Amino acid sequence: MGRLEALLRRCQSGDHEALEELVRTWERQLFYYLRRLVKDEPDAWDVLQQAWSRVLRGIPHIKDPDKLVPWLYTIARNTALSHRQSLLSREKWVDHQAAIEDLANIESRDTDITAEELHTALANLPTHQREALTLFFLEDFSIDQMSQILTISEGTVKSRLFYAKRALREILEKTRSRT
Repeated sequence: MGRLEALLRRCQSGDHEALEELVRTWERQLFYYLRRLVKDEPDAWDVLQQAWSRVLRGIPHIKDPDKLVPWLYTIARNTALSHRQSLLSREKWVDHQAAIEDLANIESRDTDITAEELHTALANLPTHQREALTLFFLEDFSIDQMSQILTISEGTVKSRLFYAKRALREILEKTRSRT
């Protein structure tokens, strides 16, 4: 039995230490992910707390330990969506117009980009693009896992990544041309 499976089984049996370990293990990563979806830090912490509450209620129903991590991100994402809807945000979460295109090869020509430049550029992307880049590059999820988390097809995931990378590159190039 793997570590993740053992942790899941302990959580499902009501072991409070296991639940604390689950939170300690994933809190930072989930917060970082949510921080890209929610406008400010206090709201991200509130959304994270709501997400953990949903996780505690739903964890008894997880059967496959391999689905645990994508499920945690799905819960966090859905909680952020609910939060945004409650604020009556005008920003679109779903790109209905995106065409399904092959994912372009990852280019590494901009290796001299600072973390500050990257985070500023990410903040200027629409939420659905920022979310796709965060899950793929920063959280290291596969296309399949992203499809599960975002509840969209793999083709749409690839399309979002393609357009997000292009938009990010354009923002970074504009930033560079100003300096």
